[in-house]
Amino acid sequence: MVRFPSRAAHDAALSPAQPTLSELFPSSPRDAGWTGFVLRHLDTPKPLLWVQERMAILEGGRVHAAGLGPAGRQLIHVEARDSRAALWAMEEGLRCEGLGGVIGELWGDPQALDFTATRRLAVAAERFGVACWLIRLAGAANLSGARERWRLASAPSLAHPFDPKAPGTPRWTAELFRSRLRHPGSWVVGDEPADLLPVAPQPGDRALGQWERRA
Repeated sequence: MVRFPSRAAHDAALSPAQPTLSELFPSSPRDAGWTGFVLRHLDTPKPLLWVQERMAILEGGRVHAAGLGPAGRQLIHVEARDSRAALWAMEEGLRCEGLGGVIGELWGDPQALDFTATRRLAVAAERFGVACWLIRLAGAANLSGARERWRLASAPSLAHPFDPKAPGTPRWTAELFRSRLRHPGSWVVGDEPADLLPVAPQPGDRALGQWERRA
């Protein structure tokens, strides 16, 4: 079983080695748990650019800056009329090194979202050092230039330390099913090192090499 005995190892397993394009597929368009997961990866004092396609807003809801905590204080929100406009806004945002990250929400499998479009986002993110998260609401995992691809679902929260009837620390079931940077796998992820529970330690792609395993 793969284990991550320290906070540093825990964070290394769930944070990209470099700013790049990560693609995320929520278990349901109505499951907004992915928001906390992504913001954890974009813990930065710089402003965030959040682009939502019109259909993504209609089906999944509009982002509410006040509900994002510190990340919402400098949030730049863009409502795009369609997927093509959303992809353009995301790519332009990635060229701004003053941003701490770019989040884009697209609905379904629009024609504009092809391998070339995702490749352009990945190249821009890596060239300018701005992390990009492409959220695929009700989308299929088709051919993509994303360096990492995740499936995510909300999991039951931990027990509240002071009130057993109140929700505690949030947790997610996260599956890294494709990566060019590290070992694929599945975890139950929380805010504490002990909450990382590997449930699928076998590599999804043998070409990525064998990683050290500890019983």
